[in-house]
Amino acid sequence: MLGHPWRPWEPAQVAPLLESTGRPWLVAGGFAIDLFVGRRTREHTDLDVFLLRRDQQAVHEALPGWEVYAADPPGHLRPWTAGETLPLGVHDIWCRPSAEEPWRVQFMLDEADGDTWISRRNPQVRRPLGELRHTAPGGIPFLAPEVQLFYKARGRRPKDEQDLDVARPHLSGPQRDWLRHAILTTNPTHPWLARLAS
Repeated sequence: MLGHPWRPWEPAQVAPLLESTGRPWLVAGGFAIDLFVGRRTREHTDLDVFLLRRDQQAVHEALPGWEVYAADPPGHLRPWTAGETLPLGVHDIWCRPSAEEPWRVQFMLDEADGDTWISRRNPQVRRPLGELRHTAPGGIPFLAPEVQLFYKARGRRPKDEQDLDVARPHLSGPQRDWLRHAILTTNPTHPWLARLAS
């Protein structure tokens, strides 16, 4: 199942379906970096969408009739039916229109307490929810680039390094400061810290 092909949708394809739910959502991953800098910077192997755990049923509301799978446990996909509440350890949801089609969109569930986002990687890293949302000129909401880069800092895959290189010149001073502090909180020897200081 995990080996099945991906052919991700573009953010503009999924946006109207998600808007219809009335729940907050944000384009995440590499597409979020593209929306931040205003251009396509690389090919994307998936489309990530940030969604609060408390709004997880929005997936079924937005994509009725689709095949929806939860990574439960991580690394193993199982069908996820509407109405079931996913446990705290489950963060990823893969979706495709049918078994014959490739995966199109992946939802990443994140935590919040009231109006405060709490990083699942380190609960000391927090942010008002209102500061997570940026909007592209076409109206598509995307995850604040500094928050997306914080998530990417963990893996440091080649595409994550590329996304940092692309986004760094566009980050404001406060965005850069927030990212440095968040990384410092989780990994005080991370090599990105020096790059963000220059």
